Formats: sequence, structure tokens, C-alpha cells
Amino acid sequence: MRNLILTVIFITATAFFSYAQKYAYVDTDYIMENIPEYGAAQEKLNELSVEWQKEIEGKFSEIDKLYKAYQSESVLLPEDLKRQREEEIVKKEREAKELQKKRFGQDGDLFKKRQELIKPIQDKVYNAIEEIANTKGYAFVFDKAGNMTMLFASPKFDLSDEVLRKIGNVVENQ
Repeated sequence: MRNLILTVIFITATAFFSYAQKYAYVDTDYIMENIPEYGAAQEKLNELSVEWQKEIEGKFSEIDKLYKAYQSESVLLPEDLKRQREEEIVKKEREAKELQKKRFGQDGDLFKKRQELIKPIQDKVYNAIEEIANTKGYAFVFDKAGNMTMLFASPKFDLSDEVLRKIGNVVENQ
């Protein structure tokens, strides 16, 4: 009987400890802020965004001038010329909206450029996280910068600086 109780206790304890898993977290915002290539990529994206926005605003400004000129002259214009001007304005407006969609749309130029510049950096970070997690035996690594809410996070489990070291970006402790 005693052996049976000891065996049950041993099996229960073994099962309990075998299910104990290690957890860690990283702050990807912090990691990205400390990678110079990421800052340069963000700066390049911002420059492109401003440039493209100015281009689009120029198109809409031109359309506005055409429309104001049309309004002031419409009283004096024959019907066929009015229609021609209206069609020209509508065509230019459509072109401007298409350009806006091409630059800033869901699969637009800005999205593609972001993928080109930032995705390799993200892949590098996530590969480092995966390697560290596998090496240290972590079952889960959470991103505290994402939508996950943490009420408490012990700093001893923060792998952010270690990820930065792993990818070659050493950070001075602040």
C-alpha cells in the first residue's frame, strides 16, 4: 500500500513538473527602436510618404483651379464646351484618386516599400527570438508591445536586450 501511494505521488509530481513551462516576453517596439536600420527604413518611408502626398495634393490643387475657372466661365460657355470641361475635370479627379490609391492603397506603393524595407528586419528579429526561445527552452514568448495585455511582467524574463545582442545591436542599459 505504501509503495502504491509513493508511486502515485511520484507520478503526480512528475506530471506536474513536466507540464511546467517557461514563459518570456519581449518588447518589439523597444527592439525596433534600437535597431539603426529600422530607424533608417522608417525615415525613408516617411520621406516617400511626404513626397507622394505632395504629388497628390498638387493634382487636387490643379483640379481645384480647373473647377474654379470652369465655374467663373460656365455662364459664357456653350453647352458642348461646358460638357468638355466637366469631363476633363472628372477625368483628372479620377486620375488623382487612382494615383492616391496606387500610392497609399491597401497594396499600394507605400505598403510594398514598407514590406521591402522593414520585413527583412522583422524576420531577423523573429528568427533571433525563435533561436533564443529554443535554446533556453521557453514554451512561449509574448510580445508586450502588441495587443497583449500584461498586468505584471518581471524584468528578469525580458529578452529584448538579448534579442538585440543576438542580431548585433548592443544597447547600453538606460
